[in-house]
Amino acid sequence: MKLLGPGTVVDGFTVDDCIHAGGMAHIYRVHYADGQADPGFAMAMKVPRMAASDGAENIVSFEIEYQILQVLQGSYVPRFIAAGDLARMPYLVMEYVSGRTLEQQIALDPTPDVEHIARLGTAMARAVHALHQQNTVHLDLKPANVLFRDDGSAVLLDFGLSCHAHYPDLLAEQLRRAVGSPAWMAPEQVVGVRGDPRSDIFAIGVMLYQLCTGELPFGSPQTAGGLRQRLWVDPVPPRKLKALLPEWLQEVVMRCLEPEAARRYPSAAHLAFDLSHPTQVMITARGRNTRGTGFGTHFKRWLKATGMQYKPSPLPSQQVEEVPIVMVAVPHQDVSDAALYSLRLAAARSLGTRTGARLACLTVISSSLTSSTDDDKSETKVHRHHLNRLRQWAQPLDHPGHQTSYHVLESGDVAHALLDYARGNAVSVIVMGAATHGLKTQRFIATVPIKVAMDAPCTVILVKPTLPFELLGSPDAATSATGYSDSDPQAATVYGDDLEPLG
Repeated sequence: MKLLGPGTVVDGFTVDDCIHAGGMAHIYRVHYADGQADPGFAMAMKVPRMAASDGAENIVSFEIEYQILQVLQGSYVPRFIAAGDLARMPYLVMEYVSGRTLEQQIALDPTPDVEHIARLGTAMARAVHALHQQNTVHLDLKPANVLFRDDGSAVLLDFGLSCHAHYPDLLAEQLRRAVGSPAWMAPEQVVGVRGDPRSDIFAIGVMLYQLCTGELPFGSPQTAGGLRQRLWVDPVPPRKLKALLPEWLQEVVMRCLEPEAARRYPSAAHLAFDLSHPTQVMITARGRNTRGTGFGTHFKRWLKATGMQYKPSPLPSQQVEEVPIVMVAVPHQDVSDAALYSLRLAAARSLGTRTGARLACLTVISSSLTSSTDDDKSETKVHRHHLNRLRQWAQPLDHPGHQTSYHVLESGDVAHALLDYARGNAVSVIVMGAATHGLKTQRFIATVPIKVAMDAPCTVILVKPTLPFELLGSPDAATSATGYSDSDPQAATVYGDDLEPLG
């Protein structure tokens, strides 16, 4: 199909100019031709190439993108406007998002600093997590398909190779071969498995590796044999190429690039968490290795890969739900042993036995606690004190299948601090104390638990205090179960067990 010239009118849309001429489609900037009200944002029209020399995947990709784009929601994808008839003239009109793609950013700054890499990776992971929550896997993530707005948030582009769990997978049905961009394709995609959200995590890992080293971890293979090597081969450790890279960043990148999906991050939310909290990253041999993986390990993986049976993926949203990020708000003052015990019990129930679930232990302190000039009350010492208390509280929850992190937040508004943390880290469940007295006050003043429960972006479990059996009937039982007054709306009110799920 020839290029559309400026001024061409297509079904009520006037073409302004061509902004991209790719191998599978042309993209034009357009506006309404008939004086229809401006939608409040710029628009772009995507027209697939349909020449005799173009492959069948161009049309199949158009059908997939048309099918998927109109059901996706949120700020991480362009808004869908209209579509053209496939039999007459296929096209998609969507929101035109201004910004720079990662490809353009790499061209301008091929060696960004560690903090910039972490910000870019976090934004990509959050966008991908939002996609997975809608049962969609992108499957063609690469620098040209990730755009960054001026505020730093990421927008995912080009869903022509994507897979939605609730729609037929046209590419798998019609082409029956691996389809994608070779440099960024995950191992399971190479053998024809589509729909695993961890494939997108692998692609993010490739982009992070490129940002860290300036090189692609597996080059740009053009043959089936070259592609299959990633089923058992690890790339050169980034720190062997760039010695100044921190161990935590190599740990994150190499975990994303694990040949077996089960050894990668269980969800993009967990990846975003590590990238935005580098001090909490658990460093293993992956992060410390600067020599590379030996022949023996690669040979064993090759033998395993030759006989491996890859299974279809469950629903992406189901996989995400099975590895929650559980946030527990632990009080730092005026709290009873019964309340702490019950809060720990509720956290254990929320984590369950789900391998890969993460526990984030938080306490919120007032900024005045760290503003003193007294050495004993310096910010570092105060934070270290509260971090040690959190570690002691969480020690009985230690489980080899769970990761635990500890965070001390400073704020004069406890509820606001907890909500900000939950939104920014894709928290799945908030566990915190319920107000067990002061009910009359609550009618007029919203307490911290009520504020959090009303505005939280996820499930909230409010916990009432209870005692372990061995303490029931003891002289201290009555006093230890009373908790403390929550009449102050700025207090960090956290209590005990008996689960009350909200949301």
